Amino acid sequence: MSKILDKETQNKIAFISYMVPFFAVTYKMSVPDAYKYLKKYGGFDFMLEHWWALHTDNDIWAVHNIYEVCYNNGGLR
Repeated sequence: MSKILDKETQNKIAFISYMVPFFAVTYKMSVPDAYKYLKKYGGFDFMLEHWWALHTDNDIWAVHNIYEVCYNNGGLR
């Protein structure tokens, strides 16, 4: 039996599915490398926790904020 995801979970998945490739393009890396980078340096967890605020921001500012979290956690790019 399959479960239906609630609207908030669907929106969170859609946002993260958009932001990971956008992050990859912005910082000139492949999508798998972007995912690994975001996971390693806390950007992915930051997106999960703050997706609601990030999704209301301009895409460029949102990806920059995510990068800042990674940078502050040791991610250099």
